[in-house]
Amino acid sequence: MKAKTIQKVGVVLRPSTPELKEHYYTLEKIFNKHGIEVLLDSISGGMIGVMGMEFDILCENSDAIVTLGGDGTLISAVRRSFKYDIPIFGVYAGSLGFLADINFDELDSFVAKLVAGQYRVDERAILEATFKQNGKDVNIYAFNDIVLTRPSVSNMIHIETLVDSKAFNTYYGDGVIVSTPTGSTAYNLSAGGPVLFPLTNVFALTPICPHSLTQRPVVLPGEFSIEMKTPQDKALVIIDGQDKHELNISESIHIQLAEKKVKLIHRDEFNYFDVLKEKLNWGE
Repeated sequence: MKAKTIQKVGVVLRPSTPELKEHYYTLEKIFNKHGIEVLLDSISGGMIGVMGMEFDILCENSDAIVTLGGDGTLISAVRRSFKYDIPIFGVYAGSLGFLADINFDELDSFVAKLVAGQYRVDERAILEATFKQNGKDVNIYAFNDIVLTRPSVSNMIHIETLVDSKAFNTYYGDGVIVSTPTGSTAYNLSAGGPVLFPLTNVFALTPICPHSLTQRPVVLPGEFSIEMKTPQDKALVIIDGQDKHELNISESIHIQLAEKKVKLIHRDEFNYFDVLKEKLNWGE
């Protein structure tokens, strides 16, 4: 995707990490040096004692969102900013993430390239789900995954799954992970699911500790939609490992890839396979 001119960035810091205050001041100086105005999220500002801006207003007034922290910080910001169709990138001050891939020590040189338009924007799929809660329709987005699991460790769970309104499978075990390509290297990978190239328009269904050894992960085309329900049990719905909702017996959740994509800013030379090799120790 073609790069656009960036004049203002909205910044979100990793929660409960007040020690990021000095990093924030350094980040602000770097952007200002290159002629880019910095706006700070109000929650982040409250954490470090700096005046911030309410997140929705920040999104409306920014050309890009910058997160300072790890992948979890970026995922949360993606979900909160998704409706504004705004590009985002993550800066890490610790170890390289799958998503937050700009090293803080290299931020100055990266911002110089940002100003010159020497960067790229990758579009990644995000899950959209709808279900009822307290009689009202709930609509949520998940950048990594949506997990349906048992609310109690003492019981297994039955999950009936339909694909495009046709019966597909009944999972019996600890639950099911519905994963985007971006989330394929998260919980999905730990449960034995496939690694998906992040720019593909597909999603994966991966059973968690299935009772039957014939249950295997399945990759579905992005234009499909699925419905999942638990006729015998309540179910816990976990969104990106960050939010939780409860489905009552026989209630359904409808999941599909959203029509819009998430826009992630990367260095021109960013290579996903290099990140895989470093994070997963491939080739060693």
